[in-house]
Amino acid sequence: MPAIELRQVTKTYPGGQAPAVRSLSLAVQPGSLVTLLGPSGSGKTTVLRLVAGFERAEAGEVLLAGRLVSGDGTWVPPEKRGVGMVFQDYALFPHLTVTRNIGFGYRGPDRQARIEEMLALVDLTSYEARYPHELSGGEQQRVALARALARRPVVVLLDEPFSNLDAALRAHMRLELRRILRAANATAILVSHDHADALGISDRIVVLNDGSVEQTGSPREIFGSPANWFVATFMGQRNLLKGVVGADGRSVQTGLGTLPCPGAHAFQADDPVYACIRPDRLQVTDNGEIHGTITGLTYGGSTLDAIVDVGATPGVEQLHLQLPPDADVRAGQRVGLHVAPASVTLVPDGDR
Repeated sequence: MPAIELRQVTKTYPGGQAPAVRSLSLAVQPGSLVTLLGPSGSGKTTVLRLVAGFERAEAGEVLLAGRLVSGDGTWVPPEKRGVGMVFQDYALFPHLTVTRNIGFGYRGPDRQARIEEMLALVDLTSYEARYPHELSGGEQQRVALARALARRPVVVLLDEPFSNLDAALRAHMRLELRRILRAANATAILVSHDHADALGISDRIVVLNDGSVEQTGSPREIFGSPANWFVATFMGQRNLLKGVVGADGRSVQTGLGTLPCPGAHAFQADDPVYACIRPDRLQVTDNGEIHGTITGLTYGGSTLDAIVDVGATPGVEQLHLQLPPDADVRAGQRVGLHVAPASVTLVPDGDR
């Protein structure tokens, strides 16, 4: 039985031109960590609020652990849904200590023991007497998560949990958050607009756009096999070449020539497609299938990012590469590029 299930849910805000969420169905299994990923206005925060009970849908049903909480004339208020919420700004009480923040609203007979258990879980045992202003951003987030988990919720909802953290801290907190949720055996839904966060923490990713689901899958599936042009570009795929599927079922014909693609057998010959080529899979070699001129180099520490003009008109057709940081290349250099068969993924044309 899913821990969370949405069935054909639609939500339109007053004065809205179109539904924020339209006929959306989603099932989240117990103990899993799911990220709702999409740009601003895609409906991801609305889905979170519908599950929490902060918004009412005009159509469809919401179930938590098999219990109907919204729809078919039923409405269960937020405080009775068994939902734990971690807000984007953490919403800690500034006048309460860490201990009192974690225990706020929990009236169980094991209250003190539960607070101590949560302090240990989030590794803040020695911080119990501190106030929020005495904590770092990552520590505040852990307090907010401990408070959400203390009441043993059916599901934990996290709204953009990493948006207030700097780059180094958010990478660390992705690992910490996953560890804590795993240790608590919690079911969680996160909202994010950052594909790196989603890839780094999720069991499954739900990509939303204009209130609808574009694709659902594991991080590897979403990144490596995008269902359409929107998902490919949103997940950071920058090399998208228009083409058609070859008659042999093992290649794709593009403006840059015929490229090998084992996945072409899933399409019909002459189907219009986009060929996705990952920047880290292109290899610089003297006898590559594609030739061009390096027009830009950016040093990124662990990588050297390059832009290669590959078209007849400079700046019109470009490929992005990720090379080792010590790669012996320079701007203005003429290079050949080898495209390994496994590096090409096909995306149906017509989905832009």
